Amino acid sequence: MRIVVKVGTSTLAHPTGRMNIRHMESLVKVLSDLKNAGNEIILVSSGAIGMGVGRLNLPGRPVDIPTKQAAAAVGQCALMDTYDRLFSEYNHTVAQLLLTNEDIDHLDRRTNVENTVTRLLDLGVLPIINENDTVATAEIAVGDNDTLAAVVSGLVHADLLVLLSDIDGLYTADPHKDKNAKLISVVGEITPEIEQLAAGSGSKLGTGGMETKLRAAKLVTENGCDMVITNGDCPEQLYAILERQRIGTRFLGRK
Repeated sequence: MRIVVKVGTSTLAHPTGRMNIRHMESLVKVLSDLKNAGNEIILVSSGAIGMGVGRLNLPGRPVDIPTKQAAAAVGQCALMDTYDRLFSEYNHTVAQLLLTNEDIDHLDRRTNVENTVTRLLDLGVLPIINENDTVATAEIAVGDNDTLAAVVSGLVHADLLVLLSDIDGLYTADPHKDKNAKLISVVGEITPEIEQLAAGSGSKLGTGGMETKLRAAKLVTENGCDMVITNGDCPEQLYAILERQRIGTRFLGRK
């Protein structure tokens, strides 16, 4: 299978912005094992700004563009250095791709991205993709990595997109506020009623939320690709997801 896995800042970093070593090591181990089994893996990784916040000892996620870009520049180095070191322990080579909306909207650049990722997979490399937060402004930003992961899934004709988040999946209500909220295991169609379930924002260090995840689901399912939202605290769940066990919320691609 060709699998795109998106991991959010809340999984990669502690609320302090410092790296969550346990989560990163577990994620890399599982992805390496899945790759050893013959799957093609593409990782869309958030975390650059969050890690930059920690490295620069900032009190929280910056609100001004220059500081965001500075944090991203510092954090992206730390992020890729960690991935390179961890994946190397399992004899896997990684590559970094930093994208903006212009790389997706411009036909020639979009084709170049598709060709590069496809060739990297042919060479046995594990591409790691992030938005180019160091240069991205409102005019050229994709905006969030849930959407970026969905776009990448379409570009490479992925079989499955998995969003690793800080929530177990889509619920009938906000589980933090309603103790009777129930996890929705399967979504066959994204109806207006399903869209109304998306509320709230992401973590303090991240940019995503359920609204961006539903937008990603609409993009990928229209292309016939399944998408699963699950909790990133337990990367081992990826094994069960590939076996189509009921983990998190699975959005069914249109066949």
